[in-house]
Amino acid sequence: MNPRTCKALASAAALLFVAAAGCTDTTVEPVSTITSANIFSDPSSYQKFLAKIYAGLAVGGESSGDGRTDIQGIDGGFSQYLRIYWESEELPTDEAVLAWGDIGIPDMNTQTWNAFNVFPQSMYYRIMLQATWANEFLRQTTDAQLASRGVSTALKATVQQYRAEARFLRALSYWHGIDLFGDIPLVTENDPIGTPPAQSTRAIIYAYIVSELTAIQSQLPAPGASTYGRATGPAASMLLAEVYLNAGVYTGTPAYSQALAAAQAVISSGAYSIDPSYRHLFQADNNTSPEIIFAITQDGLRTQTYGGVNFIIHAACGGSMSPSASGIDGCWYGNRLKPEAYLRYDLVNDGRASFFYTTGQTLDVSSISNFNAGYAAPKFENVTSTGQPGSNPGFVDTDFPMFRLGEAYLIYAEANLRGGGGDAGQALTYVNALRERAYGNTSGDITAAQMTLPFILDERGRELLWEAHRRTDLVRYGLFTGGSYIWSWKGGTSAGAATDAHLNIFPIPATELVANPKLKQNPGY
Repeated sequence: MNPRTCKALASAAALLFVAAAGCTDTTVEPVSTITSANIFSDPSSYQKFLAKIYAGLAVGGESSGDGRTDIQGIDGGFSQYLRIYWESEELPTDEAVLAWGDIGIPDMNTQTWNAFNVFPQSMYYRIMLQATWANEFLRQTTDAQLASRGVSTALKATVQQYRAEARFLRALSYWHGIDLFGDIPLVTENDPIGTPPAQSTRAIIYAYIVSELTAIQSQLPAPGASTYGRATGPAASMLLAEVYLNAGVYTGTPAYSQALAAAQAVISSGAYSIDPSYRHLFQADNNTSPEIIFAITQDGLRTQTYGGVNFIIHAACGGSMSPSASGIDGCWYGNRLKPEAYLRYDLVNDGRASFFYTTGQTLDVSSISNFNAGYAAPKFENVTSTGQPGSNPGFVDTDFPMFRLGEAYLIYAEANLRGGGGDAGQALTYVNALRERAYGNTSGDITAAQMTLPFILDERGRELLWEAHRRTDLVRYGLFTGGSYIWSWKGGTSAGAATDAHLNIFPIPATELVANPKLKQNPGY
């Protein structure tokens, strides 16, 4: 939690009320209760507008508890960006299962969704809404617009930095878009308003994301306590590393050397270090961690949402677990581990498994709806590193570490193994640094012969468990669908079954296809 950032996010609601009803057309100017003719008479409005774009990742609406929801037709907490993204990355994989029977959730648990599932539909609209807000901010902050309003030289320089941040946030959402949905519309501030957007290709949007991030890196604020929770130069490098790592999926042409270079740029920046405490990365004061590069900030008093980390913490609690141990006011009886994730750890020596809760729980998920079926994993908690509860047991303070240095180490190692250059000895050192933190000593170190691509996939599963990377990782390794890797409930049966390759990407929402005839559905749907 960073109070400075969260205060800005909370104040954004006072600036503009934007609603996405039904079809989210990214070429339509956001509907607002006030107009550009008067909104920018207050110099602070530029900061508040940018804060609204950041807030789009953190909360589901314009008022406390996701009220006045941004996305119409679904509860604001259910449609919150991070919550849907987490569910899209975790539930269809070998890592998590969610007990609830709400429409759409059982299909996400089992890879049996269709074009009408509300969760990928809401994720698609969230992505497009973020792009819409960023585009509008960029339209309203051109040199010509600033000059027409008599903006001072000092404020203009600040706004130029804000523009770079808006472009980063748009690139982040477009990355999520091509990763989850494949071919989607690419709309920028230069496109005309009012024209239904054409469908672009993954490869074109990939190239656009790379060009945008490359162009803005030097314009972004420097990392530090005052810019925690904001896009910085190293955050852009980290996003580039993620995009490059999956370039083979998006374009058919791998870019592992670029992924390694981008990861090394983060590592060499000197702005971050490995947190001595793995647990601290997921606690209520994790804003003080030296490892987090870019976080979605949460605050129990200022950014109250039923999505985000609040969902992750509350839904991981149930059975005989004590809510107060996690700093919360009650359990939601939702998320547990699939057995494949639990068994991936050295359960005796690997400290990353120390938070698993097994009392009264079974290893096998014999019933998805029964919280006691499957071990619990309260990895995230609303308790500080000194043992103090967060500011509010109903809404957590714990930030979500979207990018952190530990993953940069793993990206370097994987890219090196895949022929991306670098130094194999350095890659081994990076991996062992993470394992030494996990084991508390060198007993968990591996040798060069042991560091293989399957090992790296497993190590990512251990190190990054429930951090919303698993689906993307399994797709990159060719294991998300098909029958070469089967896990519990894959394909709709408790023992698991092969699934069709069309599920590697989610469907374009059926409602969007009706609204925009320029779009075509992904194959298999």
